[in-house]
Amino acid sequence: MGRQAAVVVGVVMVLLGALWTAQGLGYVGGSAMSGSSTWAIIGPAVAGLGIGLIVAVLQRRR
Repeated sequence: MGRQAAVVVGVVMVLLGALWTAQGLGYVGGSAMSGSSTWAIIGPAVAGLGIGLIVAVLQRRR
């Protein structure tokens, strides 16, 4: 996977993680995920993995 693609995947993971966290905490309604503590746990984990991917890709030397 190219560097740019990996960064895009990482950004998408961070955004999805943030959305899932907000839904799990009940800040975003209209979904079966809203108010579910499971998504309040999965969201930050996915966002953290996305940040880790971005950091790893950007620190890797060519």
